[in-house]
Amino acid sequence: MDLEGFGELLQQAEQLAAETEGVSELPHVERNLQEIQQAGEVLRSRTLTRTSQETADVKASILLGTKGLDISHISQRLESLSAATTFEPLEPVKDTDIQGFLKNERDNALLSAIEESRRRTFAMAEKYHWESMLVEWEHEKQKILHTLLASGEDALDFTQEAEPSFVSLMGPPGRSAMDNVEVAYARQIYIYNEKVVNEQLQPNLGDLCSTVAESLDDKNVSELWAMVKQMTDVPLVLGTATLKSRTSLEMQMAFVKQALCFLEQSYKNYVMATVYGNLQQAQLGGIPGTYQLVRSFLNVKLSAPMQGLQDGEIEGQPVWALIYYCLRCGDLMAAMQVVNRAQHQLGEFHNWFMEYVQGDDRRLPPTTENKLRLHYRRALRNSTDPYKRAVYCLIGRCDVTDNHSEIADKTDDYLWLKLNQVCFDDDGNSSPQDKQTLPQLQSQLLEEYGESHFAANQHPYLYFQVLFLTAQFEAAIAFLFRMDRLRCHAMHVALVLYELKLLLESSAQSAQLLNQDSADPRPVRRLNFIRLLMLYTRKFEPTDPREALQYFYFLRNETDNQGENIFMRCVSELVIESREFDMLLGRLEKDGSRKPGLIDKFRGNTRAVINKVASIAENKGLFEDAVKLYDLAKNPDKVMELMNKLLSPVIPQISAPQSNKERLKNMALSVAERYRNQGITAAKSLDSTFYLLLDLITFFDEYHSGNIDRAIDIMEKLKLVPLSQESVEERVTAFKNFSDEIRHNLSEVLLATMNILFTQYKRLKGTGPATPVRPQRAMEDRDSQLRRQARALITFAGMIPYRMAGDTNARLVQMEVLMN
Repeated sequence: MDLEGFGELLQQAEQLAAETEGVSELPHVERNLQEIQQAGEVLRSRTLTRTSQETADVKASILLGTKGLDISHISQRLESLSAATTFEPLEPVKDTDIQGFLKNERDNALLSAIEESRRRTFAMAEKYHWESMLVEWEHEKQKILHTLLASGEDALDFTQEAEPSFVSLMGPPGRSAMDNVEVAYARQIYIYNEKVVNEQLQPNLGDLCSTVAESLDDKNVSELWAMVKQMTDVPLVLGTATLKSRTSLEMQMAFVKQALCFLEQSYKNYVMATVYGNLQQAQLGGIPGTYQLVRSFLNVKLSAPMQGLQDGEIEGQPVWALIYYCLRCGDLMAAMQVVNRAQHQLGEFHNWFMEYVQGDDRRLPPTTENKLRLHYRRALRNSTDPYKRAVYCLIGRCDVTDNHSEIADKTDDYLWLKLNQVCFDDDGNSSPQDKQTLPQLQSQLLEEYGESHFAANQHPYLYFQVLFLTAQFEAAIAFLFRMDRLRCHAMHVALVLYELKLLLESSAQSAQLLNQDSADPRPVRRLNFIRLLMLYTRKFEPTDPREALQYFYFLRNETDNQGENIFMRCVSELVIESREFDMLLGRLEKDGSRKPGLIDKFRGNTRAVINKVASIAENKGLFEDAVKLYDLAKNPDKVMELMNKLLSPVIPQISAPQSNKERLKNMALSVAERYRNQGITAAKSLDSTFYLLLDLITFFDEYHSGNIDRAIDIMEKLKLVPLSQESVEERVTAFKNFSDEIRHNLSEVLLATMNILFTQYKRLKGTGPATPVRPQRAMEDRDSQLRRQARALITFAGMIPYRMAGDTNARLVQMEVLMN
């Protein structure tokens, strides 16, 4: 039965399929169910895309139509709106429309004025913005430059190398960052400044610093200061620019003379040490003097016979060697003694040397000098005796290209030879090989040879000596300052030269430590002395502000690019960073007198310095420090102004121990009490604002403590807000005279006062029915009074020309409604 049923069903299905295939109009479907579903989704999405905008319009029309709005009319109005800017000039519709023309002209004039004012405002704001940015950048630039210790062209070479670190040199907080050498120097600086400030006989700073070298028991440091004292012992020209003085012929000749004296004395000491260290070999004897000393020295130095020496011997030593070393020790008379004893062997040289000794500034007359040079070129240039050639080159200042390395094997000897050959007068007859000026020698040593030639990093004292003895003080100091362990010596050498007006300073404070000015003759260098001193003190400013202040005093006559005194600026930054206000600037005693600080010892305008520090603190937002400093400087106007700014934001706050409000309140009360006792007053507006703020603090303290009756009494006495309709106009008029510090707190004052009234109202309603003690009439009167007072507050809040914060008006109205 079932099989028959299924067979019949199969037959019907096949018949239906055959009929369908026979219909040619319908396409043959070759998709499965999943493909049919995907195709349907695609068709549905196309339909939605075409009708979505129409559907949205229909929905919008239905929604807005229920509210009585015609969407088509709104669309037309939106399309008709002009996209023109607000301040676009208006044009009249018709030329004959005079009223419209005048109206548009008036509107155009107003719009032009508004646009011009807007443009000017934006331009002024941008100008002030960039001015402020430039000032801030200038300060930041100075800080950046002060951290770069490199000099010359390599100042900004950020290669990986061991850089001196101030952080690593600083010990734990509270402990001095100065080492024993720096402390010893600082003590001498203090002694020097004390004499200067007290206008006593000004001591020699070089002598004071030399005592430090003696205490260190360091031969190199002692020689350094001996050299500084020797080179600075020159005739100073008062009232002349340092550059003009330094480059003058007289000063340069004096520098060369002093350098030769130092080198000759140093060599004589070396000869004596050699002789006394080898007495048996030296065989010192005879009449004491340079000649016998040199003869004994040659017994040690020339113990082995030397080939090529000429013109015989005296007492067993070569003639020319004796003459050379007598000259090297700086004793012309000893050299003359040798020449006299050997005159029959030396020929015409005897007469030339006599003229040399008798001449001024160790110089032969031009005629004799030319004869000697000619004789040298013809007969002696290729001589086998190095001492003879060297003596001729010294006396005749010729053949400056010959370094005489056979005998001048040390830097000191080379330098002595070159300085002896320096020529100061240009007679025009000297050939280039016979002429060397001091600037040429300076350029050769500093620029051509430089640090690498002299192995300056391994021998810093030697390179310093080379530069210093050739009057290149600035380059010498800048080089030595780069050596961490020698920085303190370089700083104090700079101070000595600065005080003697011998230091060439940079014209710009932002310049590199060592720099060249395009207007200066080559190879003159300038030293950024201000930057040098600030770099030196940066290490110990946080831990030793007393010592830093002593160094800053040297900058008392310097000004920066803005004309600001450098000393005052440095003191200001030192006080702000170290926060040693009391120690540096003094402090106020209870009686209002000021206990002097370290700054008072310099007998300057102390009040101006304190005002400057206070101004910086104010600009940095350190208002509490600024208040104390202005108070110290006896500037009550600024004290009141800043106290008002500090008090205004904290007035409505709840007082708590150690809170900002509590601290500021105590500070303000202390100032107020002292000012009243001493009769100190500021500007009337500042005074009234200050004391009103103090009263408001008392009002809010009582309010937060729940003493609402006392609080409302205070408010009635202050007469800040009206508590009756009759006083509203008066309070609105008085409001215009209040400062911003008072106005900013008006919202909180109104809310607190309304809260008090509302609390009193609820308390009145919660007392129960009337009693003989509290009759109904009195309760009704009190109820009416509270409502009138609340209504007066609402009226006042609406009339004052001031936009109060947040939902103040809504809260006031809400409480007033609850009372009605």
